[in-house]
Amino acid sequence: MTPTRFSRAPAVRASIRFRQRRTMLWLAAGPALFALALLVWPVARLLWQGLWGEPLAGLPLDDTGPWWLDAHLQWRVGWTLVQALTTCVLCLVLGLPMAWVLARLEFTGRMAWQRALMLPFVVPTLVAALGILALWGPRGLLGAPLAQAGWSLEGSPWLLLLGNLFFNLSLVVRAGMDGLAQVSAQRVAVARTLGATPWRAFWRVEWPVMAPWLASALCLVFLYCFTGFGLALVLGGQRWSTVEVEIYTLIAHELALASAAALAVAMLALTAGIAWAYAWVERRLASPARITPVARRPLQGAAVWGGWALALGGWLLLCGAPLLALLLQAAQAAWFGQGWAVLGEANTWLAVGNTLRFSGLALALATALGLLHALAGQAMRRWAPAALAWRASAYAPLVVSPVALAFGLLLLYPQWLASWPLLVAAYALLAYPFVAKALTAALDALPDSYVQAAASLGARPVRVLWRVTLPLVAPALRRGMAFAAATMLGEFAVSLLLSRPEWLTLSTLIYQRLGRPGSANLDAALVLSALLMALALLAFWLIEGRGPQRSAPRRAQPQDSRHA
Repeated sequence: MTPTRFSRAPAVRASIRFRQRRTMLWLAAGPALFALALLVWPVARLLWQGLWGEPLAGLPLDDTGPWWLDAHLQWRVGWTLVQALTTCVLCLVLGLPMAWVLARLEFTGRMAWQRALMLPFVVPTLVAALGILALWGPRGLLGAPLAQAGWSLEGSPWLLLLGNLFFNLSLVVRAGMDGLAQVSAQRVAVARTLGATPWRAFWRVEWPVMAPWLASALCLVFLYCFTGFGLALVLGGQRWSTVEVEIYTLIAHELALASAAALAVAMLALTAGIAWAYAWVERRLASPARITPVARRPLQGAAVWGGWALALGGWLLLCGAPLLALLLQAAQAAWFGQGWAVLGEANTWLAVGNTLRFSGLALALATALGLLHALAGQAMRRWAPAALAWRASAYAPLVVSPVALAFGLLLLYPQWLASWPLLVAAYALLAYPFVAKALTAALDALPDSYVQAAASLGARPVRVLWRVTLPLVAPALRRGMAFAAATMLGEFAVSLLLSRPEWLTLSTLIYQRLGRPGSANLDAALVLSALLMALALLAFWLIEGRGPQRSAPRRAQPQDSRHA
């Protein structure tokens, strides 16, 4: 190599680094500006309103004292904490045996049960709430006989807790399965050889490995129960609803914006702390480079059979039966009641059309944002701190409560509330993290040699992306889009605060029917919920109907429909 070429090498490397930084900035600009306008500024406006109570022209403000001096709000915050912690305990106690059965036993139907664990990730909130009422409510398949025996659940906190279990139990089961998959068979065998009983081997060998996975899942369970809105609104009633419902009531019915903002700020602070704890636990999750997992064994012995039956029966009762009860009662309402009439109403098809139109537009926007976010993260790989921060920022829309987000949008953009693009943009904000996370994982697993080979043959970066990268990550892209679509189809909290009568969606129409008295409206709500469930199951088919079985994403990835 000549001295001239040596002297040019640093300049060439500097030029390459400059082009890489420029590409990184261009890719990150779209998602960053979108999140800034739709998330950061609205949350900052909400913080300002809650901390300093700045008057806002055109919107009345209440002059009540701080929320922490109000006995009613103190009780509401306390109950919100209690129901979230209670759900965590119940999920751990019930989910751990189910995870052990799925991870350690081999039986017919195991894969079907494992796939069914994904149902709560895509079922809309209101569908789950109606399913709980169809099974445990005063007219439910089990609730009615219990009421006749003097054990009515109406007006009790159990309906909300059962709804929380429906959504969160599968999350803990999946986390337990993932944790048990990291246990080394050699370590278990050594413990048993040294005389440890099965229980002692589990407690001393398996539990320390799976505990961080369960801790991560329980952080998310607490977060989503604490910030839940739809379930608490429908199942909690006036007494057992949560802080999110209280914030919505203060905004929509009492126009007490100062109290609502202050309460929302306090909830944001707590959820931020829980989200930090989740991120800290996630960082500590480390699986061995090479392990031999414990082999699954067949069902043998009365104790094993009994444990399997209890685990499967418990999951079916808590997670499967509500959906079956909803379908059964919807069919009865359609054929023997007055529910069928709702399918001929103009409002129903207006709601269906708006749901599909808004979800379709938001899905296109969310897909573009998620793709740009994932590609920008790949371009930042040489700058580890920046890459880590950028990837973590994808979770920000899932950490902020949709009620708080909608409130912040209402405060910051009151002049845009009559514009449906704001509603579509809010949908996309809540959905694009699913696309970004799925694509990020797929791009991380993609060998660099594929892209380098295409580039060495003269293909430009855009052509490499179109002809090589996108076809290879297409399954992950479809999976992320399916989760995003399921989230938007059932989105409720943002729609309730930002929607207008002409923007009626299926979720808001179901809530309207539930708010009206009479059995005819309840029958109509059941039929509409079954219709919305059919759309959600279509998204479920998109997730599970292609390619090999994949592990379900953690709640920070799917999810977010649980916020609503």
